[in-house]
Order: sequence, then structure tokens, then C-alpha cells
Amino acid sequence: MYKQKESIRWGIIGCGSVTEVKSGPPYQQTPGFELVAVMRRDAKKAADYAKRHGVPNYYTDADALINSDTVDAVYIATPPDTHKLYALKVAKAGKPCCIEKPMAPSYADSLAIYKAFEKQNLPLFVAYYRRSLPRFEQVKKWLDAHEIGTLRHVRWHLSKPASELDESRGTNWRTEAGIAPGGYFDDLASHGLDLFVYLLGDIEQAHGIAVNQQGLYTAKDAITACWLHKNNITGEGSWNFGGHEHRDEVEIIGNQGILRFAVFHERPLVLENEKGLTTMEIPNPEHIQEFHVKNIKAHLENRKVHPSLGTSALHTSWVMDRILKGTQSSFTSFQ
Repeated sequence: MYKQKESIRWGIIGCGSVTEVKSGPPYQQTPGFELVAVMRRDAKKAADYAKRHGVPNYYTDADALINSDTVDAVYIATPPDTHKLYALKVAKAGKPCCIEKPMAPSYADSLAIYKAFEKQNLPLFVAYYRRSLPRFEQVKKWLDAHEIGTLRHVRWHLSKPASELDESRGTNWRTEAGIAPGGYFDDLASHGLDLFVYLLGDIEQAHGIAVNQQGLYTAKDAITACWLHKNNITGEGSWNFGGHEHRDEVEIIGNQGILRFAVFHERPLVLENEKGLTTMEIPNPEHIQEFHVKNIKAHLENRKVHPSLGTSALHTSWVMDRILKGTQSSFTSFQ
């Protein structure tokens, strides 16, 4: 059972690139939070990160950080294949945890993580931070105000060319099937699918086709899917990581209008309905996980419920699992 503390001291496992600007600084800048320790297997890199960011302690052993008396909560920012390993240890230590998305490479591993924290009655957060971003809060406000009427359908297309790293067949955890079975789908599409669940409600059925078209790496590189939200809202998506240009296009269609936006690009939000055309530019913060981390603090203080908890992230894992396995089955209970 977790007991609220006035000041919470965080440790990060895996102080790699995502923690440099996107996520690390908010754990230092949020009032009531401190970043007191980081861990990386490479001692030189761990020490360099700690020095540059003013973190007092660094480790090369995750167990030492997790069980340190000076660490109250842990943020796991490693590749997905180690999320379960570290998360179960954090749960055993009785500490709150935030895990980078996706929660784990499979629904089964995600479920094991969820159950471990549920058993201990510990707070579990997953870094689907788009649920906390102001630009998507505005989308949700429009939808909740029925600005496009009754919701009918959502569609998303995301594509990008193969990178130089892809073409060189270099090492990249994001394209290794043992770490990310869906490749960039796991890393990128998970954000959008999770966001759609937040905006439109749980997905009750999902079916997909996943293939490797380019043969550049072991993970999948082309995925198409269709799904059904509650209230009979239908959805479709296509993700191709060998296209000729980078495209990121979402449409939510209602019986009285349409909403257009991008999941990753900072293009203006576009609302079209009987009132006319409304565009709104809402830039992301410098540290994109700022509001996500602030909402963790609010949740731990019982001021609000965080929008991305283990329960919702587990549901997203279920959806991704169905799409990658091509399974068409009804969603009833995932606990």
C-alpha cells in the first residue's frame, strides 16, 4: 500500500535519449518531485547524464536503484522487452512506477505488470502523454461538446520513408521483432491508438494484417487495421514505414462535421461543422511529458485521476495484440 509523501524522489532506469528533453526534466521541474538517481548499464554514460542534469546519484545496477532508500518512485525508460522485468521488481519494492510506452511487447506481459501493481495497490502510470497534452484536450472538448454531432468513424494514416539506419540494417531496438514485434507500429502507432481510446472510448473489436514488405529488419513494417469502439464508432488505420513521404493524418467524422489533426506533427487542429471552419494552433511544450508528469503529481495527491493509468495502457496493449495477431474477437474483460 502506497502512502503519499510531501516530496517524492524519483529514479530513472534507462537514462537514454527519450529522457534528455522529453521526459527527464519534468521530473526535476515539477514542484514536489525530485530526480535523485539514474541508472544505465554503461557507467560512463550514466555518470555523464547525472553530471549534465544535476542528478546526485547514478547506478549501473537497476536493483540497487529500485531498492534504494533514497528513491520513492521509479520511471522505467528502457526498451519494451525489459519493462516487465523491472516493473515487477518495482512492484515488489512497493513503489509507484511510470513505464514508457508501450507497456510491454505483448498483452500477456502487460497483464502481468498490471496485476503486480494491482495486488500491491500501487499507483501505475504509463507514458501515453498525449492524453495530457493541451492540443488533444482541445480535441476532447470539441468532441464532448458534440461540435461534430454523433461520432461515426475515425481514420488514421501514418507513413514515413525507411531511414538510413533501416537501410543500413543497423542495430535498432524499434525494428527488432524480439523487442518490438510490430516495429515502428509498437513505438508510434501505440500513441495514436491509445489516444483514440481516450477520445472515443474502449475498443471492443479489432482486426489487422501485419507484414514485412521491405525485408530490412525482423519486425513488421506495414500494418492495416479496422476496429469498433463502444457506441458503434468504427475505426480504420494504416501504418507503413517504407513510404515515399512522412504523412500523419487523422479524421474523426461525425454526422454534423469533421475534425482533422495529426498525432505527431504540430499542424493546426481543424474543426469543420455547420458554423464553418475553425483552425487552432496549440504547440507542444518544450518537454513534451510536462503535463503527463504534472498529472502524476496531481494523482498522487488525490487531486485528479491521471488519464494514463495501468488500466488504460493494458487496454491499448490488448488492441495492439489483436491487430498484430490478426485476431477478431470481442473485448469483454482484460483483467
